[in-house]
Amino acid sequence: MKAKIIVMPKRAVLDPQGKTVKHALESMSFTGIKDVRVGKFIEVELTGRNKAALKKKMDAACHKLLSNPVIEDYEITIR
Repeated sequence: MKAKIIVMPKRAVLDPQGKTVKHALESMSFTGIKDVRVGKFIEVELTGRNKAALKKKMDAACHKLLSNPVIEDYEITIR
């Protein structure tokens, strides 16, 4: 099984990397861009078949290591 994790800055937190990407795109004549947010995609290969237990384990990993819960939100999908 695989855990797919998306980590994004919280909406209330300034995203300087997203702002930089937005300005760069606009300077390259890409128009109509309202906002850009830059995050992380993490894929973890897991052993086991109990999706609920694996999701709980990945939730703990996200909270302790893979994200900063103060300024980031994360979403986990187990497949």
